Amino acid sequence: MTFLRRKLLLAVTLATTAATLSLGQTPAPVGDARAAQGATAIPDFSGLWTHAALGFESPISGPGPVRNLGRTPSGQSNFNQLIGDPASPILQPWAAEIVKKLGEISLAGKAFPDPDNQCLLNPVPYIFWNFEIQLLQQPDKVTILYPHDQDHRQVRLNQPHPAKVTPSIHGDSVGHYEGDTLVVDTVGIKVGKYAMVDRFGTPHTQALHVVERYRLIDYDAAKEAQTRAHKEWPRVPSYAPDPDYRGKGLQLEFTVEDPGAFTTPWKATISYLRSGNKEWYERVCAENVAHYYADTQYYSDKDARIPTAEKPDF
Repeated sequence: MTFLRRKLLLAVTLATTAATLSLGQTPAPVGDARAAQGATAIPDFSGLWTHAALGFESPISGPGPVRNLGRTPSGQSNFNQLIGDPASPILQPWAAEIVKKLGEISLAGKAFPDPDNQCLLNPVPYIFWNFEIQLLQQPDKVTILYPHDQDHRQVRLNQPHPAKVTPSIHGDSVGHYEGDTLVVDTVGIKVGKYAMVDRFGTPHTQALHVVERYRLIDYDAAKEAQTRAHKEWPRVPSYAPDPDYRGKGLQLEFTVEDPGAFTTPWKATISYLRSGNKEWYERVCAENVAHYYADTQYYSDKDARIPTAEKPDF
């Protein structure tokens, strides 16, 4: 872990500790959202959470995300053959065409470039694939940490979006507590070269609007949700939950709305249990220049080059 990374985590940890001491107190009212919370205690989401599936869980009811046509012999989604279903009823025709073209690349045994394999910041909601997560709660914001390339998001609490949002990879996120649920509203997600909402390359427009709802659920409910997720997606062994943990699980339910790319709003969930990993492992990659990974040839940006320097930077 780098010195700067340690300083960042130390600063956030100290601030989070101070905030945790007041988690049972009602914060000073700021606007209607804070007042609506009333005397309900703010939920404590601290700790290291894990889900060991690469994709999203389908909602219990209603429209869900694009599914994978690539299948293993057991019938599960194939990690190494990500072929989004272009016939998904949620897709506008132009979005379905992009999903179809990228699926053809994957079907040919290659991998199309995405924010993960190109070592880029991950946009919302694509970023939710990360197998682990930490939520650092402070009085005025919530910081969400992801292991991939030390990526993180900051959610301002009880504040509106600015009148004019400057598009960015993570977008502009504001949040508030509704009883036992943290609600995060994100707009202004940048449309870039590798703009996509999932691992199938499903595109979006600048109208993309994502609402996340985080809440603690009973252990049995979280366990059942993960079992349901793994009927669709194989488990990633290195991100298994703590076998001895029987406390609450964390569930993220998110709604995606973008009339430019989708025919209807759709939902998905991700259910977490306490991670069996006791340390926060940093997953760092370098620019991907036509290398092999997991026996699959990744397409790289034709302009990508291995970083070089004419002289030392120290």
